[in-house]
Parts: sequence; C-alpha cells; structure tokens
Amino acid sequence: MSNTSRPLNGLLIGTASAATQIEGGDTNNNWYEWAQGPNIADGSTPFRANDHWNRWREDNELMSELGFPIARIGLEWSRIEPEPGHFDHAVIDRYREELADLKERGIKPLVTLHHFSNPLWLERNGQWTNPLSIKAFLRYVRYVVRALSDLVDEWVTINEPNVYATQAHLFREGPPGNVSMRDTLKVMRHMAIAHLYAYELIHSITPDATVTIAHHLRSFAPLNPNNPWHKFLTSADSYLFQDQLTEAFGKGKFGPVMGRSPVPEGRYVDVIGLNYYSRTAVDGLKDGTFPDVPLNDLGWEIYPQGLVECSKDLNERLGVPVWITENGCADNGDANHLESFRPKFLADHLGAILDSSVPIERYYHWCFVDNWEWSDGEIPRFGIVYNDYETQRRIVKPSSRMLSEIVKSGELSSDIIARYTAGQTYRTPSTINRVGTKHTSDPQEKP
Repeated sequence: MSNTSRPLNGLLIGTASAATQIEGGDTNNNWYEWAQGPNIADGSTPFRANDHWNRWREDNELMSELGFPIARIGLEWSRIEPEPGHFDHAVIDRYREELADLKERGIKPLVTLHHFSNPLWLERNGQWTNPLSIKAFLRYVRYVVRALSDLVDEWVTINEPNVYATQAHLFREGPPGNVSMRDTLKVMRHMAIAHLYAYELIHSITPDATVTIAHHLRSFAPLNPNNPWHKFLTSADSYLFQDQLTEAFGKGKFGPVMGRSPVPEGRYVDVIGLNYYSRTAVDGLKDGTFPDVPLNDLGWEIYPQGLVECSKDLNERLGVPVWITENGCADNGDANHLESFRPKFLADHLGAILDSSVPIERYYHWCFVDNWEWSDGEIPRFGIVYNDYETQRRIVKPSSRMLSEIVKSGELSSDIIARYTAGQTYRTPSTINRVGTKHTSDPQEKP
C-alpha cells in the first residue's frame, strides 16, 4: 500500500443505536413479548440488553473519550407513552438528561422516534396494520418534539419501514409474525403517511429542524446475469422492497402498490438516511448470496461498493445529501481476539465513501456497544465496544481506536489502515463464527 491519505473533507463519523436494543428493563414493548416465545436464536430477551438505561453516563463518557462528534440514539415509545394518551414525564426527563449530557460533551444527537418496537397497547390494536396507528404516532411525535426541541433539532421519524413490514408480516422474523402480503403493504402505506405528516408536524414546531427516515437499502443483482428471470426479479425485488418507499417517504409519490398519496408531491426529507449492510444475489424472493464472496459472521456478503451505489441512487432520486445512518458487520472475533475483520470492514467502506463523488455527509457506524440484535439475540457482535452481558463490562475494541484516530486526524491514512488491518481477512462459509466467543479474561487488545 502506498503512503497516502484521504482527508475526510467534512465527513462526520459517529455511531448509531436503538433504544430497545441497548436500554434494558422495559417489558411494555412488543419485542419483549415476542422474545417470550421460541423466536430468538439464543433465547435471550431485550430485558437485559446493555443496561444502558442505567449506564448511559458511562457510555456517553466513553464515546466522548473516543472523540466522536455525532451519535444517533433512539427513544422507547413504550416508556414515554405507556398507555394511550398518557405520557410519563419522568421518562422524558431521563432522556433530557442523556441528551443534555451528550451536547455538553460536544456530541450532536440524531434522535430516532420509531425503531421497530411498539408499545403493547398499539401492538394489540393491530399495530401498523391499523390506520389509527398514524394518529397515535403523531400524538407521540408532537409530545416528544415539543419536550425535546431545545436539545434536539435532528430527527429520524421511522427506522427501516421496509424491514419492519417484511420481518413482521412476511418472513416471521418479528412480531406479530404473520405471513400476509396485504398486511405488509398496509404497514408500508401507514408508515409512509405517518412520516409525511410527522415531517410537517416537526417543522411546524421547529422550523429549522433536519428531518429524515433511516431507509434500508440493499444492492440487488441477478445471481445469473444471463438469466432473464433473475434480471426481472432483481428489478421487481428492488422496487417492492425499497424503491417505491424511497419515492413515497421522500417525495410523497405513491406508486400503484402504495395507493393514493394523502399529500401533494414534494420533498419530505431534508437529508436522506441510508442503512446499508449487504448485497442480495437474486434468483427468487429469498435473500441469496453469491458464491465465493467475503462474508461476515451472519453470512452476509461484505460488498463496500454497494454503499456508494445505494447512496448514489438515493441522492439522484431525492436530490438531497446522504447520511449513512447505519453500516456495520457482525464480527464475533475468536478465543483470542475481540474482533477479526471489523477494522478492514471500516477501512473498505470509509474508503469507498471518500473515493466517491456522492454527497455523503455523515457516517454512523452500527453500533457503539455490542447489543441485543432482535431475532438473533446476543449472538452477533456489531459493536466497536465489547459488552460482557453477564457483568455489563465494556471493553474497547481495536476498531473503536481506529475510528477514533481517523476522526482526530481528519483523514483515512494508509498508516492507520496498515496498523489496524494487518493480516485481516473476511469470513468464508467455512470460517464463520456464528456463535461467537465469551471472553472472560481481560482481552484489551493493542493495535
């Protein structure tokens, strides 16, 4: 590798998280209830998670020590509105403490209002298949934004509506776990309408706010590029899973599948958030993988160029800058190392961003501390900080030091890449560590 460096050119780097996945202690949400059945890979629940509800000061302090200027955090709707129309002011005060602490440390918060979890009262009333969910969500948004607008001016209304809808109503990977294309499309429509109205509502309260969604995009490609059926399905999968939602959430433009739009066509995002993880090899509706490609510990293909491809698509469709609101990998390390290839993953994805001409302004790595990963439970480790779930002890991983050096130096240098990625290779089907390793010693690795 030549001795070169790529300046960040204003790219801000931080981490992302979701309330249900880190806070612990809440039993009033649909994912806690879902985890009581045989639905989670390791039998865990979000009740333990990272105990961030009690340890937020420790996590904020560590984030500050590493020098990250931005952080995406989530709010737990079920805590804030435990019963319809009843808001818990003590919970909002607790969130205010955390947000004020972040700001005092020079860390700008981007706050997510809905990230997969629903209060049980909403879930039992049909959740997002019920059109009344729109009114309920707007009531919640109005309360939260009014309560926090002096501390927050950047909002994600809804996280990954396409993933929420399909995991809940198509693939049985989340609550309520029924298989219904009709319900899937209802959820997508109702979430889109909720976002469009929330966008206007937030701006009516805070005119200068930045409002977006965190949209999950995959890079779709035909498994066999010479197969006309694979090529057709690639276009169909992309449209149904993500492209129609880009238009609906970003422009208020509803296609034939989404029904009639309730708003005039326009712009309904100030920037566009992108959650990107992998590429799909298409030969049907399932999530396929190309042969002989690099993988992470969940078997997802590692395809850095897809991050740029998806960013370019969003920017061209919507005409606004892109914020990478999630990007990361499951790297469970081994018996002697907290991680095996995450520094290489970061170097490859940040390098792809810096080498592109797409206006990508921010990069939020998923995630800060290893957390509860929905139906995969505590198995996959996405964090740049290790979490011992039994003791809740945090251990800094090499990838967090690497990101810290990049942020503080303002560049992705060949020296940093060489020191942190030496000897690292991605997984293959035979080297995947799906179970992960429980580290009981003090494996504070040095780069």
